[in-house]
Amino acid sequence: MAVDKRRETSRVGAYRRGVGIVLLDRDRRVFVGRRVDRDEEAWQMPQGGIDKGETPRAAALRELQEETGTDRAEIIAESARWHRYQLPSGLRGRLWRGRYIGQEQKWFAMRFLGRDSDINLAIHHPEFDAWQWVTPDRLDALIVPFKRQVYRDVLAEFAHLWSD
Repeated sequence: MAVDKRRETSRVGAYRRGVGIVLLDRDRRVFVGRRVDRDEEAWQMPQGGIDKGETPRAAALRELQEETGTDRAEIIAESARWHRYQLPSGLRGRLWRGRYIGQEQKWFAMRFLGRDSDINLAIHHPEFDAWQWVTPDRLDALIVPFKRQVYRDVLAEFAHLWSD
């Protein structure tokens, strides 16, 4: 079985290093995409792995481009710590060739500077088949259960960005 050498090979325990993005529009709503690889409704914010030799900041900008088709955003905040989630046992052997039990992520808040028409989910290998802007308080109901605590923690850390 070939190993994907693009992805960071160092591990912290059995967690894959990655990034997550809280993309905010002018109305302080959050971008979420519906995953194409799930049988049930599964929405999430853009996220992905850190390539070998890549900084978390560079990975976040790359993942934004790959998953939304736009780079029309600026980083406005970075999480103070890494956030972890574990995969449900049914997914552990299927994702990342079974090498990781979950992901450890550095999160970035970004301000979207473009128009909705700048978002193009089909620009790379699509991970999402639909997208929407939602208020932060709606995220908990949309997100798959195994990622909810990370999302809650990240939203609490970045709450000052949409609070008046």
